[in-house]
Amino acid sequence: MTLLSPRDTNRAHATPNVEVDPFREPSHVTDERDKDYLTPNAPVAIDGRNVEVPEHFRVYLGDKLARLEKFRTTITLFEVSLFHEPNPRQSKQCQRLELTVRGKGGVARAEAAAENFYAAFETALSRLQSRLRKASDRKKVHYGNRTPVSVAEATAPSALPDAPAASEADDDPYAALVEDHLPGQIVRIKDHPGTPMTVDDALSQMELVGHDFFLFFDKEAEKPSVVYRRKAFDYGLLRLT
Repeated sequence: MTLLSPRDTNRAHATPNVEVDPFREPSHVTDERDKDYLTPNAPVAIDGRNVEVPEHFRVYLGDKLARLEKFRTTITLFEVSLFHEPNPRQSKQCQRLELTVRGKGGVARAEAAAENFYAAFETALSRLQSRLRKASDRKKVHYGNRTPVSVAEATAPSALPDAPAASEADDDPYAALVEDHLPGQIVRIKDHPGTPMTVDDALSQMELVGHDFFLFFDKEAEKPSVVYRRKAFDYGLLRLT
């Protein structure tokens, strides 16, 4: 008679890892298969990283983006990037999706991660819609009992300690996908266009991409500048001299 150790017993009863379909359709999608799906006027660029995007997901994306397009008629391009994380230990957040909208008003972007791409897309779309609304209403919205300040007041010179910490302002959603990540190592480099714009335009762009800061070239001051969100629900402005 062979006695099993507790560790061997756990292994014997362990459930084998079963790979979950990253494009498994939720019930509310399967129930609407017979409906007429919309197609957006703007082109949709879909990029799958380590994953092949099926047709039913492309159709679903097109329908949702076409509905968004009705409220934002200036959209010229949709970009959808999908990242599949094969690590089973990250099964709850293994499907990551980035949704980008380009148009005459600038660029809006949102990201989300979930156990399947349908859930990730719905979360990213909800965040994107929220950012579009927030950017449109930036000058009208009231934060509690606070009245929105003018651009001149919002960007008045202030002490540097009010600037957001690097960990708050530059939270890379794809850091988990980088192998051999070491402390202090640069894991992502991004080239940013230096198109001259006003401070007000920069604040709008910051809201659209959902960041706490935005790097731009101030065409009025003719200097590289950064606008950032302060904890007091107003804004700060940094300029190179």
